[in-house]
Order: sequence, then C-alpha cells, then structure tokens
Amino acid sequence: MKRYVTVQELTNTLDVDLIYGEEFASNKITSSEVSRPGLFLAGFNDFFPDERLQLIGRTEISYLNSLSAPDRLKQYKRVCRENPPAIVIARGIEVPADLGLVGQAMQVPILSARSKTSRVLANLTNFLEGKLAERFSKHGVFLEVFGMGVLLTGTSGVGKSETALELIQRGHRLVADDRVELYMVDELTLIGEAPEILQNLLEIRGLGIVDIMSLYGVSAIKRSKQLELIIDMVIDDGQIEYERLGSQSQFDRIFDVQVPKIRIPVKTGRNLAAIIEAAAMNFRAQQMGFDATETFNKKLDALIQSNREA
Repeated sequence: MKRYVTVQELTNTLDVDLIYGEEFASNKITSSEVSRPGLFLAGFNDFFPDERLQLIGRTEISYLNSLSAPDRLKQYKRVCRENPPAIVIARGIEVPADLGLVGQAMQVPILSARSKTSRVLANLTNFLEGKLAERFSKHGVFLEVFGMGVLLTGTSGVGKSETALELIQRGHRLVADDRVELYMVDELTLIGEAPEILQNLLEIRGLGIVDIMSLYGVSAIKRSKQLELIIDMVIDDGQIEYERLGSQSQFDRIFDVQVPKIRIPVKTGRNLAAIIEAAAMNFRAQQMGFDATETFNKKLDALIQSNREA
C-alpha cells in the first residue's frame, strides 16, 4: 500500500495554517517532492506534477499581481484544475481571495506559512520525506550513545536489551527496542525510529516489558536518530576469529547506505556496556582523524625499522 500524509496531518505538525478548504483536509499527499509552479503560471504546459504540493512564494505572487484580474483568475483555475493535494502560500503573504474561492470550488485546500519560501520548502520536504520514505525493519535495539546512533544486533537471547538497559542507566537514550524502522532521508543518511506501538518500551527477559520514559524520564528517550554504527553481539563459542587490531572495516548495506559494523564477542564476565561506550567513542575519534590502530602500526613499523638498522 502506498504511503501518504493528509493535509490535516501536515497542518497539525508544521507551522502551516489551513485558510481555505477545511472540508478537503483529508486530501492525500503521496510525494515528498514540493513544486513551485512558476513556469506553469507563465504558460509552460508540458509538465505539471499534480501529485505534489504546490508552493507559491513572493516571485510567483509578484508575477500574478502583474496580471489583469481576469488573467490572474484564469491562472488560479489552471493550477487548481490540475488537482494538486494543496497549495501553500509562503512568507505570510495574504492568500488572494479569488485563489481561495477557486480552490474551494475545485477541492484544493489553500494553506499559509509564515516563514520565507526556502525555509517552508525545506520544512515541507523534510517532513514528507520522513513520513513517505520506504521503510526497512531491522531486529535489534537502537540507542543514542554519546550522541551517536548505535544499533545493537545479534541473535535472540544474546543480551541486547539487558545491555541497553545498563547503557540507559549510564545516561544514554533509547530509540527503539526489538524492531527498528529505518528509512533514507538522503543518499548518505539513514534515520531509525520505533513503531508507534513500541515507543518507549524495552523488553527484559524475566522482567517483561518496561516503560523507559516512566522509569527514567523523558531524557532517557529519543524519538528518532541517524544510524551511524552497528554493533553485532555474537556469542563467543571459541570457533570464530575476531579482528584483534580493528584494521579491517566491516559494513552492512541498508538500502544504498553502507553502515559501519563492529562484531563484539559476548562472554560471561565482559562488561558489554563499557565496551559499547568505548566502541562508540573510538568510532567517533576515527571519524575525526584519530585512529589508534593506524598510530600503533606506524609505531610498530618505526620500531621494526630501527631494529633493522641497529
């Protein structure tokens, strides 16, 4: 089923007011792209993306105001006849009464936004991309650790939720437990969040479902977060060889985004919460150009070279 957002949801979430056509607030928006119909208003008829919101700013209004009243009314009818889900007027510009009446007659809601046109465009696009983007569900526990989005994965019973609980007690934040919904907002960015029914909840074996916000407060919860690192928790049975120096990078591909992955062996007595904190900080340091493995290798090469020359 194709995802959609209604005009009513848009006005409830963003700083956008419904001026005309309240009875058509159930109109469905199915595209995250927003169009500015300047060329269409100027007479270019070959292409009009009628599934998109139409955004009118100062440029379009200035052009329309330069027309005679009959020609201006004709342009309003041309746009509304294409049946877009809604028309948004930016910059707090007063909605022309004729446009409101035409929209009302043709079942096109007319909205008003106070921000400048570029800001309205960005806000609309970001909101619609988050709501309409294709979703991918992944099993695991998603947390914000030192400001970084970290997804704990592993087989059932490996201790993901218990480790997450300890991390929350250390001041980190829960995004989602058990099922994480991931979606792309651009070519390099994945955002993860919990399904609505699972928000704030963490399942602990032997204890059941606990409400993290009720126990630890709103500071322990994060609604959504960019996924930056996957930590795969693997039971250490002595059969798997693990990277000792951390020089070999691993990745998981989700959609078209390569997400760095670290495998951590799970063994009795290991403080996994502390290890995950260290992994997150080390990954952040590597992003900033500080690589302990590279530094060690350089020192080792220098030592070997000096021993050869001795």
